[in-house]
Amino acid sequence: MKEKIEKLEEEISVQREKIERAKKEIGNVIVGNGLLIEKILACILSGGHVLLEGVPGLAKTLIGKTMASSMSLSFSRIQFTPDLLPADITGTVIFDPKGMNFVVKKGPVFTNFLLADEINRAPAKVQSALLEAMQELQVTIGNQTFPMEKPFFVVATQNPIEQEGTYPLPEAQIDRFMAKLLVVYPEKEEEIEILKRMGGKEEPKAKSVLQRIDLLRSQVLMRDIHIDHRLLKYITDIVDSTRRPDKYGLKMKEYIMYGASPRGSLFLSLASKAAAFLDGRGYVIPEDVKWMARDVLRHRIILSYEAEAEEVTQDELIASIISSIRIP
Repeated sequence: MKEKIEKLEEEISVQREKIERAKKEIGNVIVGNGLLIEKILACILSGGHVLLEGVPGLAKTLIGKTMASSMSLSFSRIQFTPDLLPADITGTVIFDPKGMNFVVKKGPVFTNFLLADEINRAPAKVQSALLEAMQELQVTIGNQTFPMEKPFFVVATQNPIEQEGTYPLPEAQIDRFMAKLLVVYPEKEEEIEILKRMGGKEEPKAKSVLQRIDLLRSQVLMRDIHIDHRLLKYITDIVDSTRRPDKYGLKMKEYIMYGASPRGSLFLSLASKAAAFLDGRGYVIPEDVKWMARDVLRHRIILSYEAEAEEVTQDELIASIISSIRIP
């Protein structure tokens, strides 16, 4: 096992160096947000999708566009609006008068990197048009099913403060996202740098420094990272405690209506492997699990009315769980 991990770490080192170049290129455009970008990269390596939540003007859209540019990925952006139709995303069947037959016109979902901007501005039937692509990596149009080109990655953004003209994401939709990441205000010094960088004649743009084949290779290597059985138990204990907190001596049952599903356990184990990859290791440690736990679980815990009334948040509950569950 030791020799296998050492050989894996040698391969990881080569691919990690290429990813570090992409991170540096992204940093030439995006000011700050280093931790946020690392966590998005962890999701990309895991083959998962990300929901970015933050108030307007925090560069959520720019982060998505810049990351796609640095990785040589085909990119599509869909601005979600109340009048959007599912066919505007997936595509539709149209009549070709020249050939006198019906042909498939593919939609913008057929790309490597899809930016679903303000996803909560479209109704559920439009949001759900992404479900098949996100889960099955395929899209059905008419009576034909088309596979997605790998890698396929969705970054969706939403504004948490507006209520008018918005539609909350259905639980089935939000559960497809590996992580929900919170975009926060920049520090004062970072904001000054933003003014310098974005206020000139030309805005900075990211160069393509990471090839698609290298990203696919990194995704394969990430799956080979070793995770001990005790850590798998640690992950399932964390997730199970969101469903049965009393079993773990946690006094929060009245605050949780529904806990995380087994998909939460799967995503947390994959995200932990990705965290190990980004740190250059061929094995997972407990800190990797802790690093991604809040992001993977915060949108999978449905709060009760009591929690909302007492202003208890998912992050507070997860912090309490992590501090209480025994580390192997």
